[in-house]
Amino acid sequence: MALKRNHKAAQPEVMMDINTTPLIDVMLVLLIMLIITIPVQLHSVDLNLPVASETPPPPQEEPQVVRIAITQDSAIEWDEQPVDLEQLEQRLQGAAAQSQPPELHIRADGQAVYRQVVAVMGAVQRHGLTKVGIVGLEQFEQ
Repeated sequence: MALKRNHKAAQPEVMMDINTTPLIDVMLVLLIMLIITIPVQLHSVDLNLPVASETPPPPQEEPQVVRIAITQDSAIEWDEQPVDLEQLEQRLQGAAAQSQPPELHIRADGQAVYRQVVAVMGAVQRHGLTKVGIVGLEQFEQ
């Protein structure tokens, strides 16, 4: 009996696809070498920094505080002294003329007429005083 040989098995098959794995490996190595060889550029800005002086800074002055109160019967008080709206305007004008205007702390009683509170705040605004605080709202915090 004669054995038949398969002639097709003896010939290698032709590959139709390109093996890209070695190509990707080579490209990654080249990319890593390129990244390593590129010099790192540092962005710098030349600054002339001020030199600290040996003398300590002057002590901070406590700001002058004026307490304006609007009582239960809608009377206005300037540092616990009763004033009317005209006197308040004059005192606010004097306070605005100072080199360092005082801080104004406005405290209005809950039973005071709202119109009076608005009149006081409007007078403060007209004279350009900006350091104004509303006092008495601490009870509503929390």
